[in-house]
Amino acid sequence: MTETTIGPATRGADSVGGVDIRIEDDASPIVRLIARTIADSLRADSSLLPAGLSGAIAIRSHDTPQAATLTIADGAIAVSGGVFVEPDLDATVDLNQFFAPVGEPVGSPELLGVAVALLSPPLPDWKTAAVSFWDKARSVPGIPDMLVAVIEGPDGVEQVVAGEGETHYVIAGPPERLAAVFTGAVDLLAALSTGLMGVRGTLSQLSVLVAASWKVRYDV
Repeated sequence: MTETTIGPATRGADSVGGVDIRIEDDASPIVRLIARTIADSLRADSSLLPAGLSGAIAIRSHDTPQAATLTIADGAIAVSGGVFVEPDLDATVDLNQFFAPVGEPVGSPELLGVAVALLSPPLPDWKTAAVSFWDKARSVPGIPDMLVAVIEGPDGVEQVVAGEGETHYVIAGPPERLAAVFTGAVDLLAALSTGLMGVRGTLSQLSVLVAASWKVRYDV
């Protein structure tokens, strides 16, 4: 596999906040996850990428063989699968915990600061995130008519209902965790495995909802 470049070798750029974000035509899940996360960060703050910055950043999963390279040059970012160059920054992260570092990153402190900023988009309000998630998930075959998101806060139980119809699925948990799942920052199955969230619905509905969460998480 050849080194990814910012140019014809990558898919047409998605420009966010004046920054072109490019990925390969057959992009892997980690590439799509990183590109989507960077786009969310730049939508919130378009000044995160300093003018004139260039370099290669390796991002590696701490518990799977997945890895990707961020190549920054000429005010654009290309994300490619694997690490096939000597990176200026090498970081191992937890893909299911907001790209939290595992061990000490090695390399450029300047690139580390930029990488942390690009991979740490702010979470929206959980209610807003639920409605946005449902809008994006409506095209998934078999999706229930409604999503009911529930939290238990200091003022008691709150809920938001997205969609309308006869079938529904209930997801409950802390507001920050719900927002993370609904925006794709955290994988739904990983969130459920922590015991911090609960669901109510059929197994087939859960399967469809997982597919919907992957659609949002990987921007497909």
